Amino acid sequence: MSSKHDDLPYRPCAGFMLVNAEGYVFTGERINKRTHGFWQMPQGGIDPGEDPQTAALRELEEETGIGADLVEIVAPASKPLEYDLPADLIGNIWKGKYRGQIQHWYLGRFLGADSDINLNAHDPAEFRAYRWVEPAQLPELIVPFKRVVYETLVAEFAPLIKNGN
Repeated sequence: MSSKHDDLPYRPCAGFMLVNAEGYVFTGERINKRTHGFWQMPQGGIDPGEDPQTAALRELEEETGIGADLVEIVAPASKPLEYDLPADLIGNIWKGKYRGQIQHWYLGRFLGADSDINLNAHDPAEFRAYRWVEPAQLPELIVPFKRVVYETLVAEFAPLIKNGN
């Protein structure tokens, strides 16, 4: 059974799985009231004409203060990943233009120190707090409708994280 939302496009998005020297992944606790209490990796919309890797690095810097000079890109995800918003959020997010997101993800190593992280680098801030977690913990921290995306990323990137640490 299809819904009226099936005809909506996916919002282009880029995200970054940032891993520290110990093999832990950066997660930020969302400030947004709808998603408060959930933790996610830096991600956001791709601007018109912007390539996904540039967008991922821009979003990383906006949300964490971590510039591209403090990141070594390890690999892109093998393919873009999609998720659909729950029906009650369609129309309440992104002016009702999108059914969900198609996300381009990148794995990168953090070359800096925690003192380089600035959650207030962009106004408004996205995250109220951050922490480094085991990759396997990521799917249980994210909002449920994004869980499959995080499970897929962990499965794909985990061997690269282990090989690099």
